Amino acid sequence: MRTIRTEEITENIKEMCMEVNIRLSEDVKSALLSAKEKEESAIGKQILGQLEENMEIAGESKIPICQDTGMTVVFLKIGQEVHMEGGFIEDAVNEGIRQGYREGYLRKSVVGDPILRENTRDNTPGVIHYEIIPGDTLEITVAPKGFGSENMSRVFMLKPADGIEGVKQAILETVEAAGPNACPPMVIGVGIGGTFEKCALMAKKALTRELNQYSPIPYVRELEKEMLEKINNLGIGPGGLGGRATAIGLNIETYPTHIAGLPVAINICCHVNRHISRRL
Repeated sequence: MRTIRTEEITENIKEMCMEVNIRLSEDVKSALLSAKEKEESAIGKQILGQLEENMEIAGESKIPICQDTGMTVVFLKIGQEVHMEGGFIEDAVNEGIRQGYREGYLRKSVVGDPILRENTRDNTPGVIHYEIIPGDTLEITVAPKGFGSENMSRVFMLKPADGIEGVKQAILETVEAAGPNACPPMVIGVGIGGTFEKCALMAKKALTRELNQYSPIPYVRELEKEMLEKINNLGIGPGGLGGRATAIGLNIETYPTHIAGLPVAINICCHVNRHISRRL
């Protein structure tokens, strides 16, 4: 049994919130630069150049890459041999978010009630997902999610007879409907299987997988490549102004499901696909 103090969790999440909002991960940066090189549209190439410049300024000046610093999503993989001391883990996570957004001068975008809509003024609470894993480590992933792209996401409860062609149609329909509203180039996370809520969670987690890592399942890997190509043939392009770079990545996760269903979730993110992980 290993003991982890909740104060350590708070401190790490504070640091991660500040870091992830000013610097993109290497896989996302690489995909963005690659898209710029391949872009055939002059205006598309110009927009991608502006995004590259914005990314560099944010890192050098330590200011947010995007003004929408998101609602903070936190994934916790907790080793079953870990014992936590010092307070309630959920309080520790939210305190880390609170400190990170205040000390980092990050925009506070969370309202305490979806109808009354009074701002909580510290970007809490976050959305926290827990997973128990073997061992004595705690893995933390912080993934702030802006709502320009989040609002374009969808869940489909397909029939089994719809099959893989139905899945393809759901993905394309979602991206086409999103158009310029999701601030392309996009990163697209897809969850297939499970239940209504499971497929949505998989789609969200898919956004945190590195863009240069394809699925280990052969047919899923081929589907990722096929759908990315089809999406980039839609002509939406950077900023929705035309071109090939509509998406710079598409990750798919799958899970067993019921004989009567085929749930599919598509979680869209703009190119500011923020995620950072640490292991304690």
